[in-house]
Amino acid sequence: MKMFALALAVMLPCLAAGPEGKSVGNPAAPLRMDLFGDFTCSHCKTLHEQILPRIMADFVTPGKAYLVFHEFTLTGQGHEHSKTASMYAAAAARVGKYQQVADALFLTQSSWAMSGKVWETVSPALTPVEQKKVQVLMKDPAIAAEVQHDLEQGIAAHVDRTPTLVMTRKGKQTAWSSWTDYGLFKSMADLLLSK
Repeated sequence: MKMFALALAVMLPCLAAGPEGKSVGNPAAPLRMDLFGDFTCSHCKTLHEQILPRIMADFVTPGKAYLVFHEFTLTGQGHEHSKTASMYAAAAARVGKYQQVADALFLTQSSWAMSGKVWETVSPALTPVEQKKVQVLMKDPAIAAEVQHDLEQGIAAHVDRTPTLVMTRKGKQTAWSSWTDYGLFKSMADLLLSK
């Protein structure tokens, strides 16, 4: 988590305005990475806290990749509060606090995912003014539509599990969802960049 926060701090000058404030890096980078995840997914938590800092350091910070986050909201048992979390994150993106809210949600995932106290998790990551804005945005149908659009984009890209990273290079898409060996992922991304 601290590593991701450090990587993000290094990237602040490079933050792109991107899709609803949910992107990092240079949009003109040779490789686009679309990350589809869910805030109640334990594998997504692991990726966010342990692997994402490496992706940032190896690909985003050096300008090799542009990273875009997408909500792939899960349903069913254990995911009852997933959509609420996704909506808070999307609303927070509109006030420039997507990463801070994502960090808070993953850090305390086991607590809010059971209790449903999503706002209690999200609000400390925001200033009082931002809290008010996010609360208003939560009532805006555009936020729910954005979360639904992210899900539909994932389905169109054949995402069938979280987390899945879809890499696009010269119009060709390659999906990656096996995170047990970062070296293997890095080799694939480097190979795509070499083409």
